Amino acid sequence: MKYPITREGHDSLKKDLEYLRNTKRPKIILAIEEAREHGDLSENAEYEAAKEEYQFLLKKIGELEEMLKQCEIVDVKKNSNGMVEFGGRVSLKNLDTDEEVVYTVVGPYESDMKKGKISMTSPLGRALLGKKIGDEVTFSAPGGERTYEIITVSWPVVSPS
Repeated sequence: MKYPITREGHDSLKKDLEYLRNTKRPKIILAIEEAREHGDLSENAEYEAAKEEYQFLLKKIGELEEMLKQCEIVDVKKNSNGMVEFGGRVSLKNLDTDEEVVYTVVGPYESDMKKGKISMTSPLGRALLGKKIGDEVTFSAPGGERTYEIITVSWPVVSPS
């Protein structure tokens, strides 16, 4: 199964992968070599720490490579039907607190609540897809059930390729 991702999200994953491969990995390899030079490896905490960091890095590189294999770039285009779809920016009003929030609906590999990006596979993302302005959506959140009203649906400005 391929997961949708925006071009921006895909580029960000590739940039992260290149940084880990080309900048971070050589630094850790150098730290391992330097720690090795300090003698007895069985009692060398620096060597063990560097080795552990290297294993963690290799795991992270593998995860990013797998994500890139499993995703498919979907160009976000404004739809004319006003419905919430992948890439849409949605303003919501919490009907219990009157608080307003804005989210962009993205694929699971680029969701980031701090940046206002929610996954289309999250409970809220699934509840929003296919809905339009004025609709109410109810979903289960960690703190209990929540209900939002869709205030606006907009689309990012897409620059011609």
